[in-house]
Amino acid sequence: MSLQAEIIQALGVEPQIDPELEIRRSIDFLKAYLTKHAFLKTLVLGISGGQDSTLAGRLAQLAMEEMRAETKTEDYQFIAVRLPYGVQADEADAQKALDFIQPDKLLTVNIKAAVDGQVAELASAGVSISDFNKGNIKARQRMISQYAIAGQYQGAVIGTDHAAENITGFFTKFGDGGADILPLFRLNKRQGKQLLQALGADKSLYEKVPTADLEEDKPGLADEVALGVTYAEIDDYLEGKTISPQAQEIIENWWRKTAHKRHLPITIFDDFWK
Repeated sequence: MSLQAEIIQALGVEPQIDPELEIRRSIDFLKAYLTKHAFLKTLVLGISGGQDSTLAGRLAQLAMEEMRAETKTEDYQFIAVRLPYGVQADEADAQKALDFIQPDKLLTVNIKAAVDGQVAELASAGVSISDFNKGNIKARQRMISQYAIAGQYQGAVIGTDHAAENITGFFTKFGDGGADILPLFRLNKRQGKQLLQALGADKSLYEKVPTADLEEDKPGLADEVALGVTYAEIDDYLEGKTISPQAQEIIENWWRKTAHKRHLPITIFDDFWK
């Protein structure tokens, strides 16, 4: 089996999807998780204004509306969380996403004081934090906030990881890569767009240039620039298509280099470290 075939199998990507069916699968998946873990009453997700959190947020909201209807209780709630660092440059996009999602509850937690305080404390200990490293601190602080909210409201934290992100490891370990449940896992980037189209989202919500926007020295840096490969090429690769040898090499190098991000902490019984 080729490495491409192994990756496709590991991530569960289908070459073609029925968007309506995948919407149903994700909603049912979230509901089944809540049903099995009866102590959970909320789903928590940070909303950035990008495609992935917009899609995951709308699926979570629909799942909670169905849970309330089926259980005849108002206990089940979706909590959307805005987590800006200071003033977010694309705040209007985040608000547009929230208008589409229509969350049961919206909270805003500005992470700037916590992040800057952490960086300052590290500096006082003699540790100078790079801009890139600070970006990872931002991502981890956002997840700290989401877990704090989930802990207070008997909740689970949703992650937005999908196949095109997973294959490249384009997430912060124990930051946005840390979550309880991943309703988008198995979908590539273009398939996520198809789901948003089927859900009636405005084009601007899924045609926006994807960016992690964590580095202050490189504000708004596009994911595709950081990765050195386009999402179209990544999606084609994940759908089993032939792409250029250069793009394939970049993608497979990302897969190998970021393997540690897709693995739980290593124990002596794992083959990973040998």
